[in-house]
Amino acid sequence: MQSYDEDREVRFDEEDQSILPDQTSDDTDRGWGQPRSTNDGRLLEDRPPHWD
Repeated sequence: MQSYDEDREVRFDEEDQSILPDQTSDDTDRGWGQPRSTNDGRLLEDRPPHWD
């Protein structure tokens, strides 16, 4: 008995298909039960003077 999977063509050159996500939902603030927070404001306030 022949398996149809043996005759099936598999293409590995398609880059738009991802196997695993870059980040899982468990690896986020929400996944840890913490509110979403960013420190962008603090980083902008703490810019060195020569950046202005």
